[in-house]
Amino acid sequence: MFFKILYFTLTAFALVIAFPLLWTVSIVKSKYNESIPARFWLKNNPSLKPNGIWIHVCSFGEAKSISQLTKEIKPSLLRLTAITKTGFNEISKYSKESRYLPFEPLLAFWIKPQKMLIVLEAELWYLLFLFAKKRGAKTLLVNARMSEKSYPKYLRFKWLYKRIFDNIDEIYMQSKDDAARFRELGAKNIFVTGNIKFANIAKSTKSFKKPVGILVCGASTHENEESLILDGFRSLKSKKLDSKIAIVPRHPERFDKVDKMMSSLSRLYGWSYHRYSERDDFDSDLVLVDTLGELVNIYAISDLVVLGGAFEPIGGHNALEAAQFGCKIISGENYFNQKEIFNGIDGIKIVTKDELREAISYPNLLEQTTIKSSANIDMIIEKIKKTDKKHVKRKSV
Repeated sequence: MFFKILYFTLTAFALVIAFPLLWTVSIVKSKYNESIPARFWLKNNPSLKPNGIWIHVCSFGEAKSISQLTKEIKPSLLRLTAITKTGFNEISKYSKESRYLPFEPLLAFWIKPQKMLIVLEAELWYLLFLFAKKRGAKTLLVNARMSEKSYPKYLRFKWLYKRIFDNIDEIYMQSKDDAARFRELGAKNIFVTGNIKFANIAKSTKSFKKPVGILVCGASTHENEESLILDGFRSLKSKKLDSKIAIVPRHPERFDKVDKMMSSLSRLYGWSYHRYSERDDFDSDLVLVDTLGELVNIYAISDLVVLGGAFEPIGGHNALEAAQFGCKIISGENYFNQKEIFNGIDGIKIVTKDELREAISYPNLLEQTTIKSSANIDMIIEKIKKTDKKHVKRKSV
C-alpha cells in the first residue's frame, strides 16, 4: 500500500510541476494541441464506457496491428486508447469508444470497470494495470518485447517492473529471448505466440497504376534519412533514367520540410515532382507522400523499398507489409525493435549509411523478400471470447 501511495503522489507531483511546459508545448506545437490537453488535463476526454474489452496501444503501428483482435470483439464492447495523435486517429476508425490514455495519476478517477484490458508491446504503466485489475479487468500484455539493447535499462528498475508484473495476469511474448528477459524481471504466466503482426499483415485497400521504370519507396523515413535515400536514388537515376521515387515520411509534421528538400532537388536536376495530396499517382520522378494510410498500397507497386527508422538509432519499422509483395528491401543496421520480424523474412539487405548509395544504385543485385515465419494468436482470441461473457465486479483499490 505504501508503494502505491508513494508512486501516485510522485506522479501527481510531476504532473503539477510539468504543467507550464506541457501547456506551452500544446500551444506552440500543433502535433500536441489535442493529445496533451486530453492526456494531462482530460480535456474532451471522458472515461470509456464500463464493462467492455479495452485495448491500449501507443502509436500508429500498434494501432494498425490490432485489427484482427478488434474483429473478435463485439462492437458494443470494444474500448480503445492510444498515446499519440496518429495512434488515436487510427483507433478511431475501429470504434467511437476511442480515447487518449490519461497520464497515470489521472487514471485513478478516469478508469471504469472493464472486463478485460489488453495492452500492446511495451506500454508498461504501473497505475494503468493496477487500477484496471482492481476494478475487475483481466489484464493481458500482448505482443510484448524487450530488445537486447534496452534490457540493461529495464534491469536497473527491476524492483518497479516486478510490481507492474504483479498486476498483469498473462503475458504473450514475441520470442523466447523476450520471454527470458521478462522472467528475469519478475514476470509470470508467460506464453510465446510470435509477433502478432505476422498474423495480421495489412492488405492493400486500393490499386495504383504502376509507373514506367523502377519505383523506389523511401518508407517511414525520419530526420536525416531522406537525404541519404535521395542521394542513392540520384545514383540509380543516372543509370536508369526512367526510375522514380516516392518518399513517405513517418511523421506528418515533417511533410513541409521534406517538401522543400525534394522541391530543391527537382529544380537542380530538372526532375518532375509533386505532392501526393495534390495528385494521387506516381508518374513524377519524385513524389512526396504527405498523407497517412497509403504505404501498403504503395508497396504493392514498388520494386525497391528503403525502410526508414534504422539509419538513425530509432529501432526500425515493420517490414512485413512490403515483404508480402516480394519487394526488394533495404534497411539500416539500427533495427533493434524489429529483430523478430526481420528474422522472419528472407532477403532483407542490411547496410550501413555509407553502403546505402551503392545498394540503391544496383537493385538487380538484391533479392526479393519472402515471409518465412508466422504467429498464433488463437490463445488470445480464446481469452477474449471467454471474457466476453464475464460480469465485472469492482474491487477496492
